[in-house]
Amino acid sequence: MKNTYLLLAFVLLFVPNLTNAQSTIELFNGEDLDGWYAYEKETGKHDNAAEIFQVDHQMIRLYGNKVGYLMSEQSFQNFQLTVEFRWNTDSTFTKKSTKKNSGIMYLVPSDTPDMLWPKGIQFQVKEGATGDFILLQDVTLRINGAVTEPGRSVVAKRFIDATRPIGEWNTIVITVQNGKVKQELNGKLVNEGIEPSVSGGRVLLQYEGYPIDFRKVAIEKL
Repeated sequence: MKNTYLLLAFVLLFVPNLTNAQSTIELFNGEDLDGWYAYEKETGKHDNAAEIFQVDHQMIRLYGNKVGYLMSEQSFQNFQLTVEFRWNTDSTFTKKSTKKNSGIMYLVPSDTPDMLWPKGIQFQVKEGATGDFILLQDVTLRINGAVTEPGRSVVAKRFIDATRPIGEWNTIVITVQNGKVKQELNGKLVNEGIEPSVSGGRVLLQYEGYPIDFRKVAIEKL
């Protein structure tokens, strides 16, 4: 009987933690770009993402003269995505633009062609607009009771500004669950909607010309 109680105690204490650990996927391992491919318009898809973008000091560093993105090889439905980013203001890093503009895309269908920018939903990361929805390539979403008009790039403004000063790390949490989409920034709800016209897909980190760093990209299946 004593052994039975000990076994039950072990299950209650440790099995839930093991389950949670197994449901969380570190899309960025802190060492390399395994699990990602890169794309830029001139040369197209690069299965070896390190040909375009770099990992340094356990950070993904997007910079240079080529606008493009990193795309996850995996697709997801019903998830919570956590991303930490900061603008890289080091003047030694090559940049194509002086405008602080980037984004995290999600629900990018696996059959959509690579392009700038593909079908999906973007969490806008842009000076003065971080937290906006950008609905790309005819994706729609119901926001405040109304369905957005399909279009090449449709903006739905953020509710509030929750960004930290330039150079500091920001935490994005994107939750997609049972037809509900929620965007949070630094612990505050900045946008939400329901009934997205895409229900599953990949994760994409945008480089639009201004250097940006990512040090965490993790997804929890819900």
